[in-house]
Amino acid sequence: MRIGELASACAVSRDTLRFYEQRGLIAPKRSANGYRDYPSDMVQLVLYIKTAQRLGFSLGEISSSVGALWRSTKPDQAVAQLLQDKLNLIETRINELDHLRRELQQRLGQACPLNP
Repeated sequence: MRIGELASACAVSRDTLRFYEQRGLIAPKRSANGYRDYPSDMVQLVLYIKTAQRLGFSLGEISSSVGALWRSTKPDQAVAQLLQDKLNLIETRINELDHLRRELQQRLGQACPLNP
C-alpha cells in the first residue's frame, strides 16, 4: 500500500507517516521508482502508535517498546504490562505533585515563602 492509502486508512497525514519513519517507528519498503510501499499490517502498527500517544506514551517510549511487542508471543500481556508500568509512573508523579502542592500551600502562609 502506498503512503496515501496508509494515511487514509489510519486517519493521519502523510507528514505524520514520514515523521514516524524518521523516528524509526515504521519502515516502508521502497519500490524501484522510490515510492514507499507499506505492508497491510502497517495499519495496525500506526493505529497502535496513535493509541499509545493518546494514552500519554511519548514517541521515545513507543519506539523502545514496539519492537518487543511485535515479536512477543503474548502481545496482549506485553501491552497490559506496558499500561501497568505507565500507570505506576503516573501514580508516582501524582503523589509527587500532591506533595509539592502541599509544600507550596504551606509556604504561602510564611512571612518569607522561600525560607527553608
